[in-house]
Formats: sequence, C-alpha cells, structure tokens
Amino acid sequence: MGKKSRSKTKLPKTECCVSKKRCERCPIRMLKEGTLPAGYTVKKRKLVSLDGRKVTKKRLSKAA
Repeated sequence: MGKKSRSKTKLPKTECCVSKKRCERCPIRMLKEGTLPAGYTVKKRKLVSLDGRKVTKKRLSKAA
C-alpha cells in the first residue's frame, strides 16, 4: 500500500526561504496570489495566524 495525499492544495511553509524565484510553498507568494489559507498572514517573512495562536502543521492542514 502506498501513501495517499491528504490534501491536493499545497500548504505554505512556516517561514520564507528567501529564494530568488520564490518556491511553490512560499508564504509571501501564496499571500500575494490569494492562496494562503483563511486566518493566516505573513509578518516579517514568517507565517502567523490572525488570532494570535501558534502556527502548527496540524492546525494549518485543518485550515487548508
């Protein structure tokens, strides 16, 4: 049995890697395109939640 993908949408990284061409999961690029999950924004190149809670992969996958 192979692993199945849980979600087809790509989750953003928790921090921007500052690459020149901006990777597919860059939170800054996703914010600009409007594909960032609801309730999240980017401050100082880091992904933050609007309600002040800590950003975890588990909560991020539920939001996406």
